[in-house]
Order: sequence, then structure tokens, then C-alpha cells
Amino acid sequence: MSIYTPTIGLEVHAELKTKTKMFCESPNNPDETTPNVNVCPICMGHPGTLPVINKEAVRNVLKMGLALEGGIADYTEFDRKNYFYPDLPKGYQISQYAFPLVCGGSLAGVAVTRVHLEEDTARSMHERGNYSVVDFNRAGIPLMELVTDPVIHDAATAGRFARELQLLIRSLGIGEANMEKGQMRVEANISVSRDNNKGTKVEVKNLNSFRSVERAILFEIERQTRLLEEGGRVVQETRGWDEGKQETYSQRIKEESHDYRYFPDPDLPKLQLSTVPECSAAQLRQEMPELPAERRARYQLLGIEDQAVETLVYDAKLGNFFDAIVNAGLKKEEINRGVNYLVSDTLGILKGVGKTTEDIVCSPEAFADLIAMLGDEKISSRGAKDILPVLLLKGGSPEAIARDKQLMQVSDAGALEKVALQIIAAHPKVAEEYKEGKEASLQFLIGQGMKETKGSASPTALRDALIAVIQTK
Repeated sequence: MSIYTPTIGLEVHAELKTKTKMFCESPNNPDETTPNVNVCPICMGHPGTLPVINKEAVRNVLKMGLALEGGIADYTEFDRKNYFYPDLPKGYQISQYAFPLVCGGSLAGVAVTRVHLEEDTARSMHERGNYSVVDFNRAGIPLMELVTDPVIHDAATAGRFARELQLLIRSLGIGEANMEKGQMRVEANISVSRDNNKGTKVEVKNLNSFRSVERAILFEIERQTRLLEEGGRVVQETRGWDEGKQETYSQRIKEESHDYRYFPDPDLPKLQLSTVPECSAAQLRQEMPELPAERRARYQLLGIEDQAVETLVYDAKLGNFFDAIVNAGLKKEEINRGVNYLVSDTLGILKGVGKTTEDIVCSPEAFADLIAMLGDEKISSRGAKDILPVLLLKGGSPEAIARDKQLMQVSDAGALEKVALQIIAAHPKVAEEYKEGKEASLQFLIGQGMKETKGSASPTALRDALIAVIQTK
């Protein structure tokens, strides 16, 4: 019986966040809507122009290399990758071939082969009837390409890696990696081997969401397996992904590296990075923020549940707000309660009114005070849920909001003794059952007391008052 083993490698392109393009001074503005305004003779490929390397783009890729714990190059150079297509003004793309900026490393348990730097192409738009148009604003934008080893064997792992890479890019502040805007594009190289024989690699392009990455891989594994089972053979080719049909389709025969006729770009200098102080590993490490893996480990040490940890890690704004709450004096025993109110109640409230974590106006100190009031039983959990929307969207003091809405819990022993006497007088048999050892009877009496006080009584103080009255009868 034949055993089919899928093998997957990913190639991910991510636009880098810099002020200008990769080799010229044209603005790098991915949100520009007017076509062909962020252009100049250099990025348009006019004869006689000379490119200049964007130092910040180089530094950004080196930061990624450090985050991946990969090998940082000392010597590097740029190459010309030759091919003809309307979105390539020069007829070649400036990229890196033999000497990438980063070699090795890993992320989310997946080994990384290399990370290099190149320039993006223009954007072609084909849905124009019988002709296409090209917007050159994107041409020349710094583009990081990351290539994994072919060590992935299922779609879920590929999707998890892509999500983690997007998170890392955003955490480093080197790009937005918005897949819907084309700022991060994933290509999957997929093969299926049978009985330990080497499979034929198929590259799938046009994957603009994590779901598409996973579904395209699943489809291609099934397609290739079915071909082999029917006695056919898999052709090495480039395929696209049809989101509507949820299937891949053939585009062209896959090129090999020699088809691009790589050679060093004669207009760009070779780089000896050890001679550039701004590119030293020591300097770059000083600028590195806390990485997602480090933040995860820190939250796990606080005893936070895994699902909440992931929410705080993936939403940096929320994670930073939580850190500020802890620094504002949230007690260790209150941390999990604070996390629950933050990742569950807070996100639910914001979603319900069409807001995001960017719209939170309350201070971390006020949020910490709310959790402390709940722990001290100054308010009930129901009261906290009524206070929270006001606090999040309008700000203010949780205690002032509680008093304004009459949500402060009553703990006065004298007042609660009167309530207890009233409840026991109304339910003498239940009080007698508790006296005989039926614990559930006390819970019933507490419930009646909470109902009588419209939830304003402290459950603990009310319980003590009821027990004291029962024991004196």
C-alpha cells in the first residue's frame, strides 16, 4: 500500500515600512490611491539612472534575522533578476541571490532557509474589460522575502507559521503585513511523495489570506494525491488560487533559478555590514522591542490561560494596556480576574458598538481600581459589567460611576441584619433546614436577600448576617 507524504515550503513577501522606496527617494506610501504619483526616473527604470540602497530597509531585514536567531551576513550584495513583465519597469528586478542578508533561523517550529531584500513590482489590474492597467506607485517599495525549509507537512502548520510571521513583522515595527492590501503575500511550494520517492514541486500563488493558504494547500495535496493514485504524474508548474471556486488552476510552467540569469548589479556597491555601525547586531538589539515569544513566556509566568495569552499577544494595544494595568497596582491574585474582564468583557463591549482597542479612553489606573473594587466586594460582578462600558468609552472613576448608578454594595452589618431578619421571617422552614445541616438552604436565603436588596448587598456580608441571625434563634 502506498503512503503519500506532503511536503510544503513557504515563500513570503512582506512590504517594509520605510519613508522612501528601496533604491530612490520616491515616497513609500502603500495607502496612496491616485495612480502613478509616487514615481521617479529611478523606480520607473529610465536609462542612465543610478539606484541608492535604502539603509533603513537593510536594518529592518537584519532585525528580522535577529528575531529568527538566524545568521546575519557580513558581506552581501544585490543581483539583477531578469524577466519581462509589464509590472517590471526595468525589465529586471533588483533582488539578492547568492548572498542574502540572513541565513537560517526558525519561527513557530519551522526552519527558515533565508531572508533577503528586493524591490517590489508595480501593480497590474486586469478587470478592465479587454485591457489591463498598471499602477507604478508600488514599484520599488522595499520587499522582504522569507523562504522556509521544506519541512512543513500539513496546512495547519503552514497557516500557523504565516500568522506568527505577520505578528513578528508588526511587533518589530518593520511593516504592517496586511494581506488584504497585498502588503504580505504568501506562496506555497507543495509536493506529494509516494513510498519515500521525491515528489514534484508545485508553486501556488495568489494567496491573500491565511484561510486561503490553508485551503490551497489542502486542495493541492488532494489534487496531487489523486493524480498519483490514478497513475498520472504531477507537472512542475506555477498555479493560482481561485477564491470563488476554492481550487488551484494552472498558470505557467515553473521557472528555475537559471532562467532568471542572475548576476550582481553593477550599479550598487557590495556591502561589508561590519563597517556600518547602524547595522551592527549590538546596535540593532538595543532597538528591538519585546518579541511575541518573550511576551508569551512573561504572561504564562503570571498564570494566565493560554487562550487569553494569545489574545494579549496578537492585540498589541490590548497587551500594552494590560501591562499598564498590572503596573498600576493590580494585585497578583487579581490578575486572572483582570484578564477575563479585559479579553472577554472589554472586547465584547467594543465589538458591540463597532469600536476597537484603539478607542479605549479609560486609564489603566481606573481599570485596576474597578478590579480592586470587585475583589473587595464594593461592587458585584453584575455591577462591574454595568460600570465597564461607561468606563471604557467615556472614562472617569469606577467608584463615581458606581455611586451614580447606585451600584455600590451594602456591607453595613446593621442594615444587613434587618434584611436577614426579614428574609428568615418570610422563610422560617428554610432557615430551620439550614440549621439541620442543609447547605443549599442558606444559598436560597442569600438569593432572596440579594433579590430584596436589588443586588446591592455584599453576598459575603449578607451570608454572615443570615448565619448570625439563624444561630440566635
